[in-house]
Amino acid sequence: MTDREREIVAAVVGAVIGGAAGYVLFTDRGRELRRRIEPELENFAHELMQLRGTVRRAMGVASQGWQVINETVGDRARGGAFPGLDEARPF
Repeated sequence: MTDREREIVAAVVGAVIGGAAGYVLFTDRGRELRRRIEPELENFAHELMQLRGTVRRAMGVASQGWQVINETVGDRARGGAFPGLDEARPF
């Protein structure tokens, strides 16, 4: 894609975005559409925040799980259940 083609694409995308913004902000039907969409966007933002919290909790649980596994494997290695385990560790 040449620089000229990029300029044309950027101009067209800018015109479309500007036209949509003008419609939503300055026309009666656009304002009505915006008023109907705003509550849905707020609900969507709320759902995203809940998802974020859920992912954080899942990461915390996974971290605790790995910690328990590491402690268990470490205890077995020190206790002699797997005598060659220390030799197999790369770190």
